[in-house]
Amino acid sequence: MSAAKTGTTPDYWDDACKHLARRDRVMRKIIPRFGEGRLQSRGDAFTTLARSIVGQQISVKAAQSVWDRFAALMPEPSTRLKPASVLALDAAQARSAGLSARKVEYLHDLASNFESGSVHVRQWQQMDDEAIIEELVAIRGIGRWTAEMFLIFHLMRPNVLPLDDVGLIKGISVNYFSGEPVSRAEAREVGDAWAPFRSVATWYIWRSLDPLPVDY
Repeated sequence: MSAAKTGTTPDYWDDACKHLARRDRVMRKIIPRFGEGRLQSRGDAFTTLARSIVGQQISVKAAQSVWDRFAALMPEPSTRLKPASVLALDAAQARSAGLSARKVEYLHDLASNFESGSVHVRQWQQMDDEAIIEELVAIRGIGRWTAEMFLIFHLMRPNVLPLDDVGLIKGISVNYFSGEPVSRAEAREVGDAWAPFRSVATWYIWRSLDPLPVDY
């Protein structure tokens, strides 16, 4: 299964839904509400991570605007950025797109890691989740949350539980604890019951808060 193709949907999705509906009373109610909704992977690895850096700490609308201006500086289509093109851009040009100096540095560092081969993109399909997270968080500007979103939305790993995600914690609170505050340990306990399809359950928890599909 390749996650790099546009619009790819994981082949485990239907089995995951059946498993979760059998194991979890909340999932049994949430899953049917979203019919044929599926997680989809778009873009390539470098572009996906570059977009995540551009979007940090700004609204979705602002992030799209900055991204469009940044991508317009590239010689290739914005759907697939090349690390070499980012490295060839000088800081002033990148800043003209509306990027902060720090984000320009982060994008340069990301491009350097891809160009030098210090991230093992071709081996990721064979590597376990934590090994990939370890590689990604070594890149400036990428934290564990971003790495986990990458595992879910790009590599479509089935069993990721992003405990740093505000939406996941809120969704567990609303759906499992009648809106009461939830500790990280309580959230982990709920999530452990979703294994080996914690990514799928997380996606449905997000959807229960916002019917629009989550997409990165």
